[in-house]
Amino acid sequence: MTQSAQFTQLGQRSDDPPDVSARSPCVPALATAVGALAALPVGIALPHRPSRQFRSTIANAGLPVASATVTLTAFRQVVRPVPTFAIVQGVHTPARITNSMTTFLVRHPHVTFLIDPAICDDVAQRVLPQLPAPIRAFATPPSDVISVRESMEELGISPTEIAFALPTHLHWDHVSGLVDFPSMPIMSNRLEWEWATGGRRAPRGVARRALEDRAVEHYELDGPPVLTFERSHDLFGDGSVVLVDMAGHTPGSVGIVLHLGEDRWALMAGDAVWHQLQVAHVRPTASFPGRLADADRRSAFRTIQRLAAAADARITVVPTHDHDAAVPYVAAA
Repeated sequence: MTQSAQFTQLGQRSDDPPDVSARSPCVPALATAVGALAALPVGIALPHRPSRQFRSTIANAGLPVASATVTLTAFRQVVRPVPTFAIVQGVHTPARITNSMTTFLVRHPHVTFLIDPAICDDVAQRVLPQLPAPIRAFATPPSDVISVRESMEELGISPTEIAFALPTHLHWDHVSGLVDFPSMPIMSNRLEWEWATGGRRAPRGVARRALEDRAVEHYELDGPPVLTFERSHDLFGDGSVVLVDMAGHTPGSVGIVLHLGEDRWALMAGDAVWHQLQVAHVRPTASFPGRLADADRRSAFRTIQRLAAAADARITVVPTHDHDAAVPYVAAA
């Protein structure tokens, strides 16, 4: 992948207000939300435990061989304290953890790109109407949430510096920032793109506004195992940015392994986990909102078990919504 790579166009609408004809239906989302809330006390008392049998099948292929390094910057974002049990199933200590919708900037020697461009200006009017009401009810960010555009202006970054966006998956809160940058290309796992954009109705959690009329380059996870993940894709061929299969939260979710220099690595986990405590305790996301958000709960928990088995002092797991995990990478304005 280079900055001059050719992208193809997905020709859809991008007019204001957003088209809601593809919005996922409200009734099934409401039914799932009610079931997820009803299951929450069960998960608190009897959390799902990892499978010893599955764990015995996991092999660790080790880290990539890297000949280049990248830098990682987290954009500043507002923080929401949330009850720990509402994110990490069955965990109560500490009582609260921090949550945010963070976007990351990666500088490779030859190209600069965004990971999970989360929020656009006026996201509540320009994107959230494409989500069914039960999801909007709990997913709407704080009114002072910081858009990608604001963060880039704050740090003096021009949109022309950004070659492309690389989301870990295509849920609305990992791509909505692109609405402010209609000419910014996107790189997507082909399976993920087809899941998010195919069909008359969007999957639950997907708002297609950010994907409409968007130049896209697809990649395949056709490379060898990396760490405990069975498939990979070396983005630049130098081991500095390697995508790994983290299917479950969405069908084509990926993690992004970044070489930060010497023996320092970051594993950008997207929503495979929402907080580092899930890796430490090997726990799934709590049923609410987990059942609303995860496409395949069984596969999602297997990915968490792979993350736990990949634990290495050299690697920092950085979930997109774990504010504390992002703080070490936040740049001063």
